[in-house]
Amino acid sequence: MSEFFGPLDSEGRVPPLQQTRVATFLISAHGALARQSAFTLPTRLESAWQTELNAQLFRETEIVSLLMRATSWAPDPGLGYMVATWESAWFPQPVYEISDWPLAVAIGLATLAHAVHAGIRPAALLPAEANPEDPFAMALRRIEFESGRLLEAQILSLKGPDLVPFRDAVNSALERRHAEVRKLWRETLQSVGVAFDE
Repeated sequence: MSEFFGPLDSEGRVPPLQQTRVATFLISAHGALARQSAFTLPTRLESAWQTELNAQLFRETEIVSLLMRATSWAPDPGLGYMVATWESAWFPQPVYEISDWPLAVAIGLATLAHAVHAGIRPAALLPAEANPEDPFAMALRRIEFESGRLLEAQILSLKGPDLVPFRDAVNSALERRHAEVRKLWRETLQSVGVAFDE
């Protein structure tokens, strides 16, 4: 088992099976964030966190679209069960201790988004000899860049003054989401021969 994607082909590209499985995982996670953002977003923005949610919706959609086009897809019979497991893991988990229901749902979404953007760093798994002009490699680097930007907004949301009375509940929800995402990402990488770096 290696710490990086590969072995790369003669043109420095990640093998199609690894691309397929990793891209499917990322599309599942970012697609769930896009869907939940769309359903959580009101028709009229009335607070700052809703503005950030609007931006997240379109960035997550961009990530999904980019991966669909940049990936060299290969048949993968094992994906059916894995996708079902991933999709069920992304189900909304509102922070029930927050009495303002739209805010409780949005904070639950923010905990998932924080876990995905902080815990999944796929470009770090590209070997130094990976072709920098390969669309898949470029897509992974773009995802990391966007994740960093989105992470800043989630940190501000999760540390906002409105949540001070609910700090313990929010921290607990965040820890649960991080553990869940980390476990699924580790299993996905191990399934394609990549060692997960703790």
